[in-house]
Amino acid sequence: MTDRILPLTSSGTTSPAVLEQLQRRSADPKRRVLFTGATIVTMDPDYGVLDGADLLVEGDTITAIGPALSREGAVVVDATGTILTPGFVDTHRHAWQTQLRRIMPDVDDLGAYVMSTLAGYATVYRPDDMYVGTRLAALTAIDSGITCMLDFSHNSRTPEHSDAAVQALIDTGIRGVHASMGPHFGDWDKQWPGDLARLKEKYFAGEDRLLTLRLAALATDEVAGAALAYGPELARTAKDLGIGVSVDAVFGVSSSRAILDWERAGILDADLTLIHATGLTPEAWRAIGESDTTIALAPTSDAQIGLETAIPAIDEALSVGVRPGLSIDVEVALVSDMFTQMRALHAIQRMRAVNTAYGTNQQPARITTHDVLDFATLQGARTNGLGGVTGSLTPGKKADLLVIQAEDLNNMPLNDAVGTVVLGSDARNISAVLINGEPRKWNGQVLDVDLAALRDEVHASREYVLNTPAV
Repeated sequence: MTDRILPLTSSGTTSPAVLEQLQRRSADPKRRVLFTGATIVTMDPDYGVLDGADLLVEGDTITAIGPALSREGAVVVDATGTILTPGFVDTHRHAWQTQLRRIMPDVDDLGAYVMSTLAGYATVYRPDDMYVGTRLAALTAIDSGITCMLDFSHNSRTPEHSDAAVQALIDTGIRGVHASMGPHFGDWDKQWPGDLARLKEKYFAGEDRLLTLRLAALATDEVAGAALAYGPELARTAKDLGIGVSVDAVFGVSSSRAILDWERAGILDADLTLIHATGLTPEAWRAIGESDTTIALAPTSDAQIGLETAIPAIDEALSVGVRPGLSIDVEVALVSDMFTQMRALHAIQRMRAVNTAYGTNQQPARITTHDVLDFATLQGARTNGLGGVTGSLTPGKKADLLVIQAEDLNNMPLNDAVGTVVLGSDARNISAVLINGEPRKWNGQVLDVDLAALRDEVHASREYVLNTPAV
């Protein structure tokens, strides 16, 4: 028996009647949802871009893609006039800071950010503030099409602070990666990294969960001392727990020296992600490329805060065979969405390529819109250690996908699907977001959120943080 076919769009928005059907069958682990007639940007090289095709979700998994799939037993969604893409993957965001959004939009440099946010506001955070900031970040991510977010949670002052950050990811339904690190400054329990074992047992022990645990660290001891700097001891902790490592503040000569030390120690490998990677030496890039270490770029952060060269290290990464993931970084000074990261990187790299070739007979080596969408999806998933789980619309992967309106005012007419996603679309065009097969945004609205109550919580937390003296 096939449920009645209902159009995805009704007066230009996702039909509430389709959502009702999906929710009515949400308890069925074999629930079948068939999207029909869409332009499907799979980001899987074996499938490419399919026009007027169908995509089948069974339970939490994509099971088939192609023309004229069977409708037997499915909730059939007419997706004509839309683009289906994988959800975006954010490889690095400090989510706890979100109630301080754009508090320093014209930040001068890294030092100004560190002293105001990490040495100041961070020191007064309560577990409830961790929860509020992280939840707001995750809900905003979902609204803008980010289905997987790595939360670089570097304000874990007590076990309760970590619990609150993890619980916020759980409560939003995002595919969350909790990367835990102790704080840079102020009083804390010194429970990290030992508390990682407790966190893993409490939240991450089961198979096939939405949550992933990683160890977070800094590249060197320059900012916050040796305890937070990646090295053999922290690498051993991560290996013992069977988790990956994300290392922030990777830039310049000192980080380059550290990378070569890690290479000699045998702890530079595919389980390690290096964040930013600006201003590194050619020898450090050689070591990265030969070790399959992953890279998380933060295009707007590097450029706006002015980290080392201030140029996202895309050419350096590609030159050694590394296709990076993309990230948001700090909302105290930056944007929240992946569309901006893609466009910023696309523009900066192409400007740099043309400038380098200007006045010569060389052809500029320019990246494409397909490249940056690849970085924002498939490569981001790989960078987060989830390449086999998400990042492309591939049968067997989890159903993390976006429904983007291709016939909205700012997108019509549809001429190139990848170009439309990267250069034309924004959060308002995302009519639906599915994570693990469950609708998390529908009819242009994030589901299961009391916006008025959330607003009260966010404002109350902000007022407490801003009006409590740093300790």
